Amino acid sequence: MPARSRPGPAPTAAPPPPTARRTAFAEGVERVRAAATTEPGRLRIIGAVLALVILAFGAVTAWQTSARAAAADDVLRRSQPLSFGAAGIYRSLADANTAASSGFLAGGQENPESRNQYEKDIREAAAGLVTAAADAEPGSAAETTVTRLNRLLPEYKGLVERARTYNRQGYPVGGAYLRYANEKMQKQMLPAAEALYTTENRRLDADYGDATPYPWAAIALGVLALAALGRAQHRLYRRTNRVLNRGLVAATAATTAALLWLVVGHAVARSGLDGSYEHGIRSLNVLHDARIAALKARGNENLSLVARGAETVTVAGQTYDAYYYDFDKDMAVLGKALTEAARLADDPEGTAPVRAAQGDTAVWQRRHAAARTEDENGNYQQALDKVIGAKDATAACFDGVDRSLERAIAHERAEFGRAADDGRDALAWLPGGAAALTVLGAAGAVAGIGRRLSEYR
Repeated sequence: MPARSRPGPAPTAAPPPPTARRTAFAEGVERVRAAATTEPGRLRIIGAVLALVILAFGAVTAWQTSARAAAADDVLRRSQPLSFGAAGIYRSLADANTAASSGFLAGGQENPESRNQYEKDIREAAAGLVTAAADAEPGSAAETTVTRLNRLLPEYKGLVERARTYNRQGYPVGGAYLRYANEKMQKQMLPAAEALYTTENRRLDADYGDATPYPWAAIALGVLALAALGRAQHRLYRRTNRVLNRGLVAATAATTAALLWLVVGHAVARSGLDGSYEHGIRSLNVLHDARIAALKARGNENLSLVARGAETVTVAGQTYDAYYYDFDKDMAVLGKALTEAARLADDPEGTAPVRAAQGDTAVWQRRHAAARTEDENGNYQQALDKVIGAKDATAACFDGVDRSLERAIAHERAEFGRAADDGRDALAWLPGGAAALTVLGAAGAVAGIGRRLSEYR
């Protein structure tokens, strides 16, 4: 009979695959999930979320309001003074050019007042350029413009001094040098000063743009924090039948105070800054335009008598004296600017000097027309007397316009300062105050939840 085969050893089972080690994050999530199945665990999560949302509200509020407070301070202390200084440079240069032409018309008997005014304007322009250079960012357009003006100013002064020297000696070439100086001023220096003014105005507008937008992120977080606090208190009421939880009530009060402070404080700040722009900056811009137009008109009126028809311009086939033509354009700009300034003036102190300037401008135009008629008829001395004479001359009208505009500018700048200062002050304590209130609110929320947790021990 065949031999029986012996059975082999039984097969061994394969070892189970090694389990993957969980990460710390996964373990943490698992613990939170497990804790959320119990009431104490849920309360701890609610307390943590409330504290986090309230603190986030405080942090974003402090961040956004700090940025706006800094921009409001820049409006008041940096960008507006720089814009005003740039306008001052332009005005000083234009006034120096006017004073130089007025002194030239007097011939060898130059009025000391004209000479002193010219020197004063040159010093003020130079000082303004020093300030602008100190505040300009390296490599910026403002720095380039200031450097160019610093180079052109001595060249202009040299031309004016040559014109004066030849004029005192009775040489007609003095008039040519004065026209060269005026050309340098009108075509190179004043456009550069205007570019500097435009640059500083853009910086001012940018600071306004940073200071006035609503802090929507902070407001949204504040509303979210209050909603979360309300939801938590409603949940506790349904589970415990207790109407109030002192900690959560304190947290709600602190968060509400911070949110109201944010909304009301920013609204007040925005109102002040908007008012400073609408009733300050806009008026100042128009008044500066009016003053510059008056200065340029006066300079062209004087140069028309210096040139005696040597400079002409052809427009639409008609030939005009170049300086008389520019005078008419400048007076048109002056009239429009004064009309706009009168519209923007919102109180008697601002309106009165503008109305006075309008009255002097009307008289100036009538006297100028009489002087131009004498000049065109060949009566040079009579025309000169009507421009720089002691009685019924256009010089008195120009002086009246300039003084009135100076008063109007001083008033509007004071109005700007008051409104901008109010706007800045409304934001001054908001970042720190809101942060402190939200810290108290977070502490109250944690304390309120902790009081409820103590009941489970």
